[in-house]
Amino acid sequence: MEPLVSNRGSRPPVNPDIASEREAPTFPIEKLINLLDGGAARTRTRRAVEHLISCDAVFNKENIYFLTPTEQYEAAVKKAVHLRQKMKKLGWTDDGLEMQFALRALTENLAFGVHNGVFIPTITELGTDAQIAKWIPLAKDYQIIGTYAQTELGHGTHLRGLETTATFDTFSQDFILNTPKTSSIKWWPGDLGRSANHAVVLAQLYTQGMCHGMHAFIVQIRSLVDHSVLPGVKVGDIGPKMAFEHVDNGYLMLQNVHIPRENMLSRYSQVTSDGSYIKQGSDRINYISMVLTRVRIISKTIVPAFSKACVIAVRYSVVRRQSKLNAGEMEAKILDYLTQQQKLLPQLATAFAFHFMSSSLEAFCNQVNVQIKTKGDASLLPELHALSAGLKAITSETSSAGVEVCRRACGGHGYSMLSGLPSLYTWVVASCTYEGENTVMQLQTARLIKDAGIKLQSLLQSGVEQYIAWNSTSVQLAKAAVAHCHYILVKNFVETMEGLKFEPEIQQVIKMLCDLYALTGILDNAGDFLYDGFMTGKQLDLVTACQLDLLALVRKNAVSITDAFDYSDKQLNTAIGNYDGYVYERLYEWAQKAPTNAKVNHAYEKYLKSHFQLAQSKL
Repeated sequence: MEPLVSNRGSRPPVNPDIASEREAPTFPIEKLINLLDGGAARTRTRRAVEHLISCDAVFNKENIYFLTPTEQYEAAVKKAVHLRQKMKKLGWTDDGLEMQFALRALTENLAFGVHNGVFIPTITELGTDAQIAKWIPLAKDYQIIGTYAQTELGHGTHLRGLETTATFDTFSQDFILNTPKTSSIKWWPGDLGRSANHAVVLAQLYTQGMCHGMHAFIVQIRSLVDHSVLPGVKVGDIGPKMAFEHVDNGYLMLQNVHIPRENMLSRYSQVTSDGSYIKQGSDRINYISMVLTRVRIISKTIVPAFSKACVIAVRYSVVRRQSKLNAGEMEAKILDYLTQQQKLLPQLATAFAFHFMSSSLEAFCNQVNVQIKTKGDASLLPELHALSAGLKAITSETSSAGVEVCRRACGGHGYSMLSGLPSLYTWVVASCTYEGENTVMQLQTARLIKDAGIKLQSLLQSGVEQYIAWNSTSVQLAKAAVAHCHYILVKNFVETMEGLKFEPEIQQVIKMLCDLYALTGILDNAGDFLYDGFMTGKQLDLVTACQLDLLALVRKNAVSITDAFDYSDKQLNTAIGNYDGYVYERLYEWAQKAPTNAKVNHAYEKYLKSHFQLAQSKL
């Protein structure tokens, strides 16, 4: 590490305030790291990959907070292309551990996330063997860049309402695609604004005058020769966003765009030359790529961002000192204040709950996907859809709030982009809406839950129309879905903890975090437990007392627990949450790199100089 600005000759390599936190942890940190990674062998592979990434100058994140949006985009494209070249050179496979860990280290700063994470998987899942053989090698080698054009200006989560049409013409043997009105313009697809030359377009399929619902079509939108927009296509960038400036989210209009019949993804449904429609399997299968994407969002985006925020905030909180707990003593570490513990330590426990749940969800997702691909059996898909929808909602909602708690817990320095926390917040908060708005996701999970179902049935029997009855019960349904998902999370956490009976030291720390997560969930929803008669006021007092005891226990190991996520300083890219704990030195050093500190202040010359010079004669 480069030396920082002050006390360079005499300063120890690690700030004593954070070094003392790592003395004599009550558990072996390396074993907890292995647990989170899924085994010691996976830890070794991950670290080897991260070492290769960290030693490669192209992947350097230095000064990224000072780049313009265009510079961020160009840097992200450069890194994505370089990673593909490196992958081929080293013999890494797309579905291998090495690529998984490379993406873990780089995801937030890579272009082509939709291309790699949605475009390619959609073709793989919904395409025939011939379509996969044609398109996937081109896509994996970046000879084509694709996007996934589903969301429209007027429709997002309600896929049945999509207005884009694909009409089969028996004379030309083409599908003719149209976005017939303003509300049907495709809006938000990543990689579309500047990068993509192809798109998987979700459209309502029409043949022989009949609509067969939503289907996926591969559409070329830009020339492969000069990247110019093709006839009938209007495409561009949607403009500034809350964040994600390295992602070129775009819009797409299609006006009588012809594509060949073989460009409809046809593993489960086909259109013959005379326009006959042949369906193979359930309509639900067309939604598999969205479910897979939802699962990846949880495990690859939401959980890592949340856990990084916890690492940064906890480390900062043992270095930052403020006020005195006892007169005559030095200022206290802010994590020694119970209020700070109550802010941060339940977030840390929640990050662990989400990590273990995402691993279980990925395993279930793989099981369902194998059943569909090998046996054509989609019987478990509705359960996966409901579970992934509810968990996507609760993890993104809770993580967004949790990252914000972490940011605020770092005071003014948490507001600085250099802390890394604002970027993590905007990264995770976006997931509350993309790939399914959270309330809609909750309602997908909640269909016909008992109490809401009784009310729904009562309304229907009284003559209320079904859509009115559903809307009238939607608040209860959404709450029921959240409660159900919280139960699933606690249950999975307990099962994980119980599976560690041969690792008592690790089991002890996981039990502390599991208990803290479960009890915090009860306290956060105390009104519901009281209202439904599950607990009394005295029992809630006991829960509060237990939570406070757990905070004290977790506090002793807090830094060591965050170290178990094993994020490198380069991955965290923070000035206040580095392993060595030198917060103030790094903030000052990084601030010196701001381009504005080296540039002429034109505003001074244009608007202020004359005013200041007038004051010179009066002072």
